[in-house]
Parts: sequence; C-alpha cells; structure tokens
Amino acid sequence: MSKYRVYGPEGRPAALERRRLRKMARSAHGYVRGNTRQFYRWLDEMPDLVMPETQPIWICGDCHVENLGALAGYGGEVAVQIRDFDQTVVGHPGHDLLRLCLSLASAARSSDLPGTVTAQMVEAVVRNYALALARGRRDEIPTAPKLIEATQRCAFDRTWKHLAKDRLKHRRPTIDHGKKFWPLAPEEHASIVAMFAQPAMRDLVLKLHRRDSEAEIEVVDAAYWVKGCSSLELLRYAAIIGIHDGSGEPRYALFDIKEAEASVAPAARPDAMPNDPAERVVAGARALSPILGERMAAGRIMDRPVFVRELLPQDLKIEVDQFASKPAVAVAGYLAYVVGDSHANLMGAETRKTWRKEVRRRGTREVDAPDWLWNGLVAMAGRHEAGYLDHCCEHDLVYRH
Repeated sequence: MSKYRVYGPEGRPAALERRRLRKMARSAHGYVRGNTRQFYRWLDEMPDLVMPETQPIWICGDCHVENLGALAGYGGEVAVQIRDFDQTVVGHPGHDLLRLCLSLASAARSSDLPGTVTAQMVEAVVRNYALALARGRRDEIPTAPKLIEATQRCAFDRTWKHLAKDRLKHRRPTIDHGKKFWPLAPEEHASIVAMFAQPAMRDLVLKLHRRDSEAEIEVVDAAYWVKGCSSLELLRYAAIIGIHDGSGEPRYALFDIKEAEASVAPAARPDAMPNDPAERVVAGARALSPILGERMAAGRIMDRPVFVRELLPQDLKIEVDQFASKPAVAVAGYLAYVVGDSHANLMGAETRKTWRKEVRRRGTREVDAPDWLWNGLVAMAGRHEAGYLDHCCEHDLVYRH
C-alpha cells in the first residue's frame, strides 16, 4: 500500500488544484512557470509595449527554462531543444524571447543574484539569439556550459531501466499508485486501450520501434499521471505499451498522454494552424523540435483531444535549482541560441535578416538590448513579483504542505 494518498476521478480536481497552488507558491520561479495565462493577460494590458513587426512563425508560446532540455532521436542523437508545446501557436517570436528572459530573471532572483547579473543574462540572450539568426559558421556556435553539458552527458548514459526507475520507481513494466500515479476509472482505461488500437496510433508505435506491421501492441498498464504545474487541471496519463513481434521477450515503451486545450498565447495566423488543439500541438512540435515531433501524435480520450508522445530515457529537462553568476549568463546565452536556431529554421533569409536587426537594435538603456525586450521584462518582472506575493498571501501555502 502506498504511503501517499491517491485519488480517483471524483477527488482529482480539488486535489490537483491544491497541488498546483502549492507548486506556484514555493518560489517566484515556480510562479512564473505556472502562470502562463496571466503572463499573456498582463502583456495585453501593456499598451506601451509594442513588438516590432515580423513574419509570424510557429513559437513555443511558453518558452521558460524548464521547457527546454535534452531530447533523444531514434538514431541515437541527443540534442538540447524546446520540449513543451502545450501553448504553441503561429505567433510573434518576440513572445518566446520575452518569456525566456522572464524565466531566467526569476531563476536569478530565486538564486539571490544581483540585478546586474540579470542584465548580463539578457545581453547574452540577445547576442546568442541573434547569432543563431545570422546562420554563421559552425565554429561560432556557443559551447555548452557545464550545466547543459552535464545534462547531455547524463542523457547519453540513460537506458529504459533508468526511465522506469525515475518515472515508475521500479524496473518492472507496471505502474504503482502513489504520489505521482493515481488509479484510472474503468472508462478511462477502456478509452486508452481503444485509442492505441486505432491504426494511426498503432502504426506510430511500430514505426518508432522499427517493427513490421505484423507486430502486435498492447496496453500493459496505465495510470493517471500527476505531473506539471499550469497543466495539472488537464487530463494526463502514463501508459506502458508492450510490443510483440514473435522474436522473444516483448519490448516496452512508455507513453505520455496529455489533454490539449486552446492556447493562451496570441496567434497571429489562426488560419495557419489546425483547429484541433492536439493536432496544433503536434504541428508546432514538428516545426520547432523535429526530434520530438516525430514521436508525437494526436488522439482522443473520452472524446477529449490529447497528444501522445513516447518518452525516451534520454529526455531530461534543464534543472535550475541554484544559479551562480557566471554559469547563469552562460546558460542564458546557450538556451537563447537553441530557441533562435529553432526560430531561424522557420524563417526565410530576408525575414531572418530584418528580425535580427530588430533584436540587435540598441535601446535607450545602458543594457545592450532593444527597448521592447528590456522594458517588457522590467514591467513583467514587477507584475509577477507582486502577483507572486499576492498568491502566497491569498493561499497561505508557502510553508504548508
């Protein structure tokens, strides 16, 4: 029996809301991660903040530090890319840049770093994002700082056993109920089984594992997955899929199933996106992070849109618990290059040139960043600081667990 309380479908909503509020109260950085909706609401309330014109492209929409990380491809490659697309839209790339800067600034604040370091981080973001847009020589690509390098090195060494130990707490292909996994209602389990029986989903699983069409797949186990922060109120499941091809022991794969909803990020070209929220998420992933997008698909659980992705052992997010000054600036610059590279892949040469000019435009402040980015960051950081304190006061959750 688990030492943690588990909840069935009836008790989930209230329990998940309490957990979401607690996570947002634990740190200013956690509040930023869990408050995407408010970020765009406040942005809309800043009439003086005018983004420079540029061609809309697919953007992450929620480009904070922990939504970037190591991702593995089926060819064995591991790369740091954007790894979360719940809010992806065809929109303004400046929104990703501002959201990234706010996330970095809140991480610096949580690490008790001085404001000068935040300014240096923003300068590194502008410099390396613009470098990615320039499409320069390969030797100009910034070297991965120690934090990123350690994440990549750890990712290379991981296997299914590591994934099972981290995610499932044991190596057997079953899911124990406890803190992270809760039981399913019969109709939820039946709907997951039915979804993986669909030809398109079955073909995806077999394609990813290079199995022929005669192989069989089965849902070995599934559970409700208590994961994330801002998305805790959405359906989230983990499913272990067994792949049988008659050659001996079955192969197992772990799939993340997550409900999709309308994005809160402003879309500049709604006509350029799928109407179905899950299909929109998959399209954004395939555009910005093909290494992840190739193992994703859209489906439905109990007639609600979900996107499905296989989790690989090498998938690791960037953990930022404590920043020191020099590493903080290096990480900021490197992650900005990653985002800039993803954006640049979707732009023509002339668009890259004009957008780079706007990003590199020197503002009226001492910091080497355009006014729209620096002034937007300062205004947004102030609103989030006040919002965070109000959140902690209202919910009285800072020290309660």
